[in-house]
Amino acid sequence: MSDASLARLADAPGLVALAAPPSTLFDLALVDLDGVAYLGHEPIEHAADSLVAAQQDGLRLTFVTNNASREPEAVADQLTSLGIPATAGSVMTAAQACARYLGDFVPPGSKVLVVGGAGLRTAVAAAGYEIVASADDEPAAVAQGYVPEIGWSDLAEAAYAVGRGAVHVASNLDLSLPTARGIAPGNGSLVGAVVAATGVAPHSAGKPSPTMYTMAVERAGARRPLVVGDRLDTDLAGARGAGYVGLHVLTGVSSGRDDVLAAPGERPHLIAADLRGLGVPHAAPVLDDGWWTSGASAARVRDGRLEQGGEPSPDGVDEIRAACAAVWEHVDGGGAIDRTSVPAFEVRAV
Repeated sequence: MSDASLARLADAPGLVALAAPPSTLFDLALVDLDGVAYLGHEPIEHAADSLVAAQQDGLRLTFVTNNASREPEAVADQLTSLGIPATAGSVMTAAQACARYLGDFVPPGSKVLVVGGAGLRTAVAAAGYEIVASADDEPAAVAQGYVPEIGWSDLAEAAYAVGRGAVHVASNLDLSLPTARGIAPGNGSLVGAVVAATGVAPHSAGKPSPTMYTMAVERAGARRPLVVGDRLDTDLAGARGAGYVGLHVLTGVSSGRDDVLAAPGERPHLIAADLRGLGVPHAAPVLDDGWWTSGASAARVRDGRLEQGGEPSPDGVDEIRAACAAVWEHVDGGGAIDRTSVPAFEVRAV
């Protein structure tokens, strides 16, 4: 498949077909971490084997994360410990994007109050800024990223600085993040405390802004990038914003039901149960006598309600694909969907 053909796929409003595995068609995968490659500090089944196999097919990997708390070396070490070969050069963090984004507002050499972890501090310092610890140091900007140790005093210091006119740049605005124990507050929730205190909307460097994606693609010299993520509002929205094909894997935050109800700017081009989706062809749903079919599964919308038919697929993904096609066609044609008719799809281990 040519570069131009893949670019046209990225413009498709719905799910697309790939006659060959993505690992053989794309030259770079922009892979999210939490909920895709691992969950907190725990491995995700099939993740390591699938990524290694994709590399063997010639697909290069760049791990792109909205987490700004750690340095690329630490991220690479964790991936390697889980059986996923990685180097610091194959990691792109929101901290790196945030430090670069600061340059749109304040020149290097300016004072920056950093609220975040070592990864953000290192990136901001490497970009040529003077890091300060207090609003009384009169910083020109506040760079805020997630780190579990952030407390009230850190958020208050950021609010004081922003209230005095400092530019507020967040590494990302994820309201939540997946951990081994469940869903926890993300950087967006912490940024929200500063916004609530100041009334000032921050700038964000992380996904869904395409900044990190375009930085990673430029650094790799890639021509056919693929975004792989678990969140529609960050990973897949970022793919749409950057004009890249996006693969949604159902191992993290967003669910199959979320896919079906997704706004156009957050829709995936491809859906898979897990990262094994990198190694198999993908068929697009087909309209047949009023039903959208995917494999043996079928779906349609009647009187604003989703109806399902056909047979279930082994992993449950064909039901999601068919439902996406039916609901997206109906909504894009101006119809409304009764959200109560869209079930919580079960993704089954196979």
